[in-house]
Amino acid sequence: MNAQLPRLVAAQICIHGCLTGLRMAAPLWALRTYDSAMIAGLLLALFAVSQVFVALPAGRYADRHGLTRPIGISVLLACAGAVLAALYPAVVTLALGALMTGAASGLTIIALQRHVGHMARDAVDRRRLFSWLAIGPSVSNVVGPMLAGAVIDVAGFRVAFVALASLPLLTWLAARGLAARTEHEPSVSATPGRAWHLFRRPHFAHLLFVNWLLSSSWDVYTFMVPVVGHHHDFSASAIGTVLGVFASATAAVRVLMPWLGKHLRERQVLIVALLTTALMFAIFPLMTSPLSMSAGSVVLGLALGSVQPMIMSNLHQLVPPDRVGEAIALRLMVINASGVVMPLILGSAGVVLGTSVVFWMVSCAATGGAWAARRIS
Repeated sequence: MNAQLPRLVAAQICIHGCLTGLRMAAPLWALRTYDSAMIAGLLLALFAVSQVFVALPAGRYADRHGLTRPIGISVLLACAGAVLAALYPAVVTLALGALMTGAASGLTIIALQRHVGHMARDAVDRRRLFSWLAIGPSVSNVVGPMLAGAVIDVAGFRVAFVALASLPLLTWLAARGLAARTEHEPSVSATPGRAWHLFRRPHFAHLLFVNWLLSSSWDVYTFMVPVVGHHHDFSASAIGTVLGVFASATAAVRVLMPWLGKHLRERQVLIVALLTTALMFAIFPLMTSPLSMSAGSVVLGLALGSVQPMIMSNLHQLVPPDRVGEAIALRLMVINASGVVMPLILGSAGVVLGTSVVFWMVSCAATGGAWAARRIS
């Protein structure tokens, strides 16, 4: 394992943990203070909205300056956002905190993924490195909310926001002393092209389309499981267990991906993941108990959790080395735009068409996505 990799993973866990903790605490504060689901939903959306708008500038900035400057800016943004919420908890300050921590997390993700891609010696090494890096978000999705929840119960929201503000400082300590650029990294072109011209690259549009389908499937699952569970009169703990099993499966498969990446090609993993997703969404409406939904969640979690390292590895192969930051930014824009829009679309479609039809529509889309994935080299 590369000596830098554990520090890079730790840096990602801490900065993303600040976001996930605040993303749990801010809507909870709104619900307890105003009893307003609308305010809670607005705050939740802002974490993704900021990443949509800062992604391209962040990608270009990372291409120009490498790793350490983007991380330094991210640390300042995330700390300031959490401290602002702690000093004066209000809708406006929490909204600003959401925008700032969302932007910080997006900038860090782009810089780290770009840096790790340039660390690799070849395609196999790149899949292995991205598999290790993908473990970070799985860990931070546990660390951030658990830290926030525990501190809120003991000392209240303000202290919890201060605790979350300390996490980005750990990111800075983890990244301190790392080289801004790797030995394999190319110099940046003095006259970079337009970001949208990357879609003219062979297979790049297909890769982003497949990534969007898989990301949307994840959004559909996390949105629809509580809806279906409520329809079947599941308890809150049962719904939480189903979602927890899914999260555990995504984390488990990412632990195995460094080994699996040595034996499987990117296209193979993407096709299997899409076909498995199509199958599980086709039969999900038939699952009417927490046990059956948990079993389905394990299979779906293994499929969806396996794809990020392969997507990132393939992306580095499809775009010019000096424009990887922009390509990662476009991917992040697609994913976060989906995260903002899909819940609105799904909520409307579920009311008009019914939950079963929503699952079957996604199943058909994933089946078509498997055909698109075949065209990715």
